[in-house]
Amino acid sequence: MKIFVILNTEELNTVDFSQVAEISAETCRKSTDGTKTFVKFEGDTPSFLEGKTANTHSEMLEILAGEEWTAPIEH
Repeated sequence: MKIFVILNTEELNTVDFSQVAEISAETCRKSTDGTKTFVKFEGDTPSFLEGKTANTHSEMLEILAGEEWTAPIEH
């Protein structure tokens, strides 16, 4: 089961990309204001993510549907 962890974008320099599904800081999705991002992993929690809030896939989908992550569609 994949686990998702939200980070402040300035924390990306602490991420060991060999331990998460993302390839690099540049490929991580950012919040609409650019201050937050997230990484996902399976298995044991990487040490650099210990103590951070873990979200399931369904929890993350709900978070990403919010205004902080999805810009409103202009008609």
